Amino acid sequence: MNLTVKTYPNNTVPKLNYDVLIENKPDGGVSATVLGLPDFKGSGVTKEEALEKLIQLLQERKPEIVTLEIEPPQTEHPWMKFAGMFKDDPQFDEMLAYIEADRRELDSQMEEYYRQLDAEDETK
Repeated sequence: MNLTVKTYPNNTVPKLNYDVLIENKPDGGVSATVLGLPDFKGSGVTKEEALEKLIQLLQERKPEIVTLEIEPPQTEHPWMKFAGMFKDDPQFDEMLAYIEADRRELDSQMEEYYRQLDAEDETK
């Protein structure tokens, strides 16, 4: 499995955007929580105060966000072990001919059925 980590030099760090859940508490306060990061939570009397405390917490903890590219291990398709298993079977061509004949028979039966349906529709 190959793993690649993308990081940015300190002077070119992209601006981080967070989705924040704002909740009014029963005691009249307000809490602000970064969605997906429940440890990043700020509380205050007003929405602005809660957000300000959250921003301070984020700046103090200086979270680093990296992008991981993980290549899954190359595995053989599970059906590949069956590919070609009948290549030397002397009855394989006979079996294919039987399947083809059966398919033609079913197709002709369906064709006749559809003709009957069309004829019934014309008589209505």
